[in-house]
Amino acid sequence: MKSTELFLLHGWGAGRAAWAPVVERLAATHPEQRVTPLDLPGYGNTEATADFTQAAQTLANRLPPGAVLCAWSLGAQLALRAARIAPEKLAGLILVGATPAFVQTTGWPDAQPPALLEGFTAAVAADPATALQRFVALFNQGDAQARTIGRQLARTLKDAPLPDAASLLSGLAWLRDVDLRAEVASVRTPTLLIHGERDPLMPLGAARWLAQTLPQARLETFADAAHAPFLHDPDRFTALVGDFCHASA
Repeated sequence: MKSTELFLLHGWGAGRAAWAPVVERLAATHPEQRVTPLDLPGYGNTEATADFTQAAQTLANRLPPGAVLCAWSLGAQLALRAARIAPEKLAGLILVGATPAFVQTTGWPDAQPPALLEGFTAAVAADPATALQRFVALFNQGDAQARTIGRQLARTLKDAPLPDAASLLSGLAWLRDVDLRAEVASVRTPTLLIHGERDPLMPLGAARWLAQTLPQARLETFADAAHAPFLHDPDRFTALVGDFCHASA
């Protein structure tokens, strides 16, 4: 059976190991699907950069033509910019817990107050490991499986090497400064949006806005899930991803 290549891009602070349940289930249920986890700049062996557009261009350069890119949280913002820069590279986008703009501003209430990001920036500068633990607790609030997911991500953070503080701070600066609303309508790549109905970090309203504004998008919501729906219900998540990849082939 023909299949596209699927690439997974994680979110801020989590690392590629967060995708392990997805990779395992896709291998079991869609063995023909080639899956490659990628790193954000400054994570793993990926070169760090403070320039958002440069990071998106580097991401696009790593993809073969006709790929499907599944990206979570901050990674989803990079994926949207990459799709605008190099649309020929992408057969499809899967955006998980996505938003075009993380910080509240005039006319954009479905976002976080600037003070929250300022607090995390100060916490990362003081103690990155503790700040990441707080971040995981924050984005799991409201999830019906918050304790299980929190323990799982805590093990991931413990076992994986942390990016340096400079890379973490660059990611927070992107969340503070990047606003993709003006360019979203020009991204014509077929897109699957997957979002937790209880996401406390990227409110569901942001995903609904993306679903209405992206020319070729549909939204799948996960009841009782927060910011990590792929960990809340990995079986449903991998089924959606597998079906979307086959439809994009």
